[in-house]
Amino acid sequence: MKKHVHLPFIDSIHRAIKAKNYHLHVILGPRQVGKTTTVLNFLNESYKDKYHYHSVDEVFHGDAHWLLEIWERARKEKAILVIDEIQKCEKWSEVIKKLWDEDKKNNRQIFCILLGSASLNIQKGLSESLTGRFELHHAYHWNFHESSSGYGLSFDQFLSFGGYPGSYPLVKKQNDWAHFTKHSIILTVIEKDILQNQNVKSPSLFKQAFEIIMSYPAQEISYTKLLGQIQDKGNVDLVKYYLSLYEGAFLIKILEKFSGKKILTKSSSPKILPLAPALFYLEVLDKYSSEEKGRVFELIVGAQLVRTGHNLYYWREGNFEVDYVLKYGRRIYAIEVKSGRRKSEKGLLKFKEKYPEAICVILSLEDYPGFENDPMAYLAKWS
Repeated sequence: MKKHVHLPFIDSIHRAIKAKNYHLHVILGPRQVGKTTTVLNFLNESYKDKYHYHSVDEVFHGDAHWLLEIWERARKEKAILVIDEIQKCEKWSEVIKKLWDEDKKNNRQIFCILLGSASLNIQKGLSESLTGRFELHHAYHWNFHESSSGYGLSFDQFLSFGGYPGSYPLVKKQNDWAHFTKHSIILTVIEKDILQNQNVKSPSLFKQAFEIIMSYPAQEISYTKLLGQIQDKGNVDLVKYYLSLYEGAFLIKILEKFSGKKILTKSSSPKILPLAPALFYLEVLDKYSSEEKGRVFELIVGAQLVRTGHNLYYWREGNFEVDYVLKYGRRIYAIEVKSGRRKSEKGLLKFKEKYPEAICVILSLEDYPGFENDPMAYLAKWS
């Protein structure tokens, strides 16, 4: 079963086209979450025959001449230009900067959408050459509603297999699902997006580190403990570097401890948040224990909070803890996830004692559909 699923980033693309916003529009997000398919479906429905789609994969050698040629053709026909796998084009950011600047100067700008799979490479090109010329539109791993609407996944199936829609047709054949997800998605990200473009001295150690990281879903763990499990002679900076690469490739989110003191926040042990249930389930491939199921529920709540774009933390003081702390302007939401694990609300009470302005929120399984539909509206109800 597969149905067309509306992904949120398309709304911002549509608004930008209508407003004739000629910044470069860059869609960033994980591999295999339907970025290209969603853009092309939208353009075919709303702007048929008014756009040009090009992928660097379709040409023998993507270079400055090729970019200039497709850019001029789109300008001449006043078409929307979509360039896929842009990071594979030689000196793409410098060339596009030159073209964009010339068009702006001559008041002849085109609407251009850039996509790519190597997110770290694209982010580097944006920061080095295209500052002030682009807008980011974030794509995310699929949540439960998207997975259920598009492929009919049950909630329990989502807690195990959720995140990568390309793998959903295989959920009834666990071995096939695991092989596809690991080799066609995860290892591709690690080997192509990261190892081919970043300085990693020991690739085998780097891969081993990922498996260890995934065994701590939505859990706080010290850098020193992680280093000890990796069994390397490196230092804490090595672990931080590994985590930053995995975060840059949209596999995890690193949450720091919430504190009124920024220095303390940066020096705290991180909470590791895999951004899709499938990433953790690959390390399990069995029925979840009640503890594991609770952790995965916390994980999907955290992934949905990441989508809000607001600063997200966790909090702990001694034996008192709060699962998530979301900062929205001056508002501070302390969020306790009722996940089935044995937990009390003492952490929330302690946090409220320390930060009286905080808004305490309790989220249960029953509340999740409403929360997922609009996290900020759900949180606002507790104000």
